[in-house]
Amino acid sequence: MASIELDDAMILPHAANLDGSNFRKGQDHFIVLGEAHLRSTLQTYARYYNDVRTHRSLDKDAPASRPVQRTGIISSRPILGGLYHHYVRV
Repeated sequence: MASIELDDAMILPHAANLDGSNFRKGQDHFIVLGEAHLRSTLQTYARYYNDVRTHRSLDKDAPASRPVQRTGIISSRPILGGLYHHYVRV
């Protein structure tokens, strides 16, 4: 496969804080089928990392802060084919 250069600033806005071990975990579970597939996978991971995944340094919040959901039934939404999950109250 030819070398693919991606605009990291566009795909991973918080790349300086990217947890390498979690990112490598994803690489072990995907066969990249081309540049468009790689871009889509990286963008999905970046959205998960910045909008959903909790960070201890942010007091268990995500970089894109969201309100705490205290009531409701917990539901799970798979991300990246179930490699990660987003748990929400509905």
